[in-house]
Amino acid sequence: MRFLSNLMKKFVRKGTLRLYDAEGKLHLFGGREPGPDVTMRLHDKSLYNKLVWNPELYAAEAYMDGTLTFENGSKVRDFILLFSVNRAALARYGSQRVIRKLWLWLRRWHQANPVGQAAKNARHHYDVSTEVYRLFLDKDMQYSCAYFRDPENDTLEMAQKQKLIHATTKLQLKPGMKVAEIGSGWGGFAIFIAKTTGAHVTAINVSPEQLKAAREHAKQAGVEKLVDFVEIDYRNLQGKFDRVVSVGMMEHVGIGHFDEYFGKVRDLLTDDGFAFIHCIGRNTPPGTTGPFIRKYIFPGAYVPALSEVFAAVERQGLWTADCEILRVHYTHTIRHWRERFEKNRDKAKAIYDERFCRMWEFYLAAVELEFLHGSHMVFQILVAKKRDAVPLTRDFMLDDERAMAAKLA
Repeated sequence: MRFLSNLMKKFVRKGTLRLYDAEGKLHLFGGREPGPDVTMRLHDKSLYNKLVWNPELYAAEAYMDGTLTFENGSKVRDFILLFSVNRAALARYGSQRVIRKLWLWLRRWHQANPVGQAAKNARHHYDVSTEVYRLFLDKDMQYSCAYFRDPENDTLEMAQKQKLIHATTKLQLKPGMKVAEIGSGWGGFAIFIAKTTGAHVTAINVSPEQLKAAREHAKQAGVEKLVDFVEIDYRNLQGKFDRVVSVGMMEHVGIGHFDEYFGKVRDLLTDDGFAFIHCIGRNTPPGTTGPFIRKYIFPGAYVPALSEVFAAVERQGLWTADCEILRVHYTHTIRHWRERFEKNRDKAKAIYDERFCRMWEFYLAAVELEFLHGSHMVFQILVAKKRDAVPLTRDFMLDDERAMAAKLA
């Protein structure tokens, strides 16, 4: 317990942590500055050293296994908030500097996504029962950042519809145009494009569970003739398309495949076409994926730095025609997801088990706070082969967005 106490003394500066060790002894940390107030109990002595070496992974695993619990009204989100506001002090601790250097050295191996392995990694997360996702997503099953015009009053459904409008108007689509969607999720974006523009969408995915639901959703929406859902790796898609869209997919490409990804986008585009890429990014230099997310949630995934993105775009001979940064929209999105999951926790437990629910709670709280206090944000870029493929000014986005929103209101 001595090493863990030493870490906590240096780590907890904002807020207070009351920690009961496995023998029931109370240790008090922090209290020097205002912040979260957390009461935590450890039930396994082996955690003393594990939490010193790799707190991000072993705290999550201990919570999942029930060997780390919270008391006096504290919840896992309070604990992660305490971690979030004190992250700078933790990163300076000796053991953490060592392990972060190791992760940087291994990151290409951690994020390797060759054909076949990429599908396996995606299915780890997206082939979770669709019924679990229905417990916390909006009715159109949008599992990416929403677009909040009024965070205090917008519902999740409103914000996700605003995201679809915001994205679609950037595409300047007309009836009969051909669109390729790389990573189609449960089909919400493809269906929206087909319904509102009359364009034909070839939507690809490597998750059979998602594709099955997407085809059902398209049929219910009456656009099954305008949308083809295909199980295929993006690298194997062939053809030429007026537009290529990719929402929440680039995070799963992996650092060693960015050139491959943008090279494929370029090859799929017609000479006058352009692509819309919506992706989580980091407002810091290139880094790594956290060990809990990497092991349990998104194996093979990596949130790119903008420097990595634009370097790959440049190497593939593409023009960046537009870039927009959504800084805090995902915080509000995930807050809605977390609150809905909490309300439906018993239903999720009936589908899986208690450990699954604890894993999901840790995941949702961690990513919500990463977008609030960490370096993550969302970027949307338009890339093209030709410099003039996208209209000269951004006015078309705003004008068409207002017109579509009024039409669909």
